Amino acid sequence: MTSLTPKDKDTVRSFWAKVSGKAEDIGMDALARMLIVYPQTKTYFAHWKDLSPGAAPVKKHGITVMNGVGFAVEKIDDLKAGLLNLSELHAFTLRVDPANFKIISHNILVVLAIMFPNEFTPQVHVSMDKFLAALALALAEKYR
Repeated sequence: MTSLTPKDKDTVRSFWAKVSGKAEDIGMDALARMLIVYPQTKTYFAHWKDLSPGAAPVKKHGITVMNGVGFAVEKIDDLKAGLLNLSELHAFTLRVDPANFKIISHNILVVLAIMFPNEFTPQVHVSMDKFLAALALALAEKYR
């Protein structure tokens, strides 16, 4: 994985500032897409009565995911240390397969490209992809 350059970090911070007001919609759509396109991820949400796009639990967890992304943007200079508690939660309590972090990251990128076609330039795409990959790696830290 390529590390985040200072320019990448600035690009991520700037883009996040533009799109974070729509974080709820981004999260709901990204999570709904993940559950449809990658049905194996539904196993973590078997306790939800409704897994359909727009369902209350999908919306609520989408918000949780995007709040985590926003928190990661704040901790972008040291993601491993900044996301240590989230890594421990996902590894030891929730027992989420870390491959799923890459899956949700991909879905977030897709939604960002759809919702913000003018702002999602190739440079933003590269920087956000690197950032989300670094975020996924930081979340997987406690699995080692």
